[in-house]
Amino acid sequence: MPSVQAIPPPAGTRLQHYAASGAYADCYAATIAGEVSLAAFMAAFYTTPIFKLERWLLARFLHVPSTDREAQLLAQGSLTRFSAWTVEHRESHQATLAAGRTRSWLMVASGPAGTKTTTLFFGSAIVPYERGRLGWQFHALLRFHKAYSRILLAAAIRHRARDGA
Repeated sequence: MPSVQAIPPPAGTRLQHYAASGAYADCYAATIAGEVSLAAFMAAFYTTPIFKLERWLLARFLHVPSTDREAQLLAQGSLTRFSAWTVEHRESHQATLAAGRTRSWLMVASGPAGTKTTTLFFGSAIVPYERGRLGWQFHALLRFHKAYSRILLAAAIRHRARDGA
């Protein structure tokens, strides 16, 4: 299985825009064999068992339920609201979803010509309350967030491979 690497937000992306504006931003990437569309990546990402647990928690405690079918519709571009998130920006290769001050960002990039590989990216941005101030809760949860982000991207890769997508 490809390893998930922490990298700077790629130049020219929505995630890099947030980082440049003073928000906290992190980015994780893994290159896999095959050609993967943004829709296929998003569908795999939002329907992994680990993400289903997050969706269940959001439904239970924030009353924002979601289904795998809705995840598929989101991935296809047919929905702009999914659980706690609203699509903020979408292009053919990247999408940003907003939930409060948090942004979730997914992107796909084809490998060099003739390689038939795709790099999958997942990142987050946290918009500060005030210029440069994120709050103690952010700092208290940052280590967990970074580990969880890696787990989510790895789970999407495994889920996609298992389903033969």
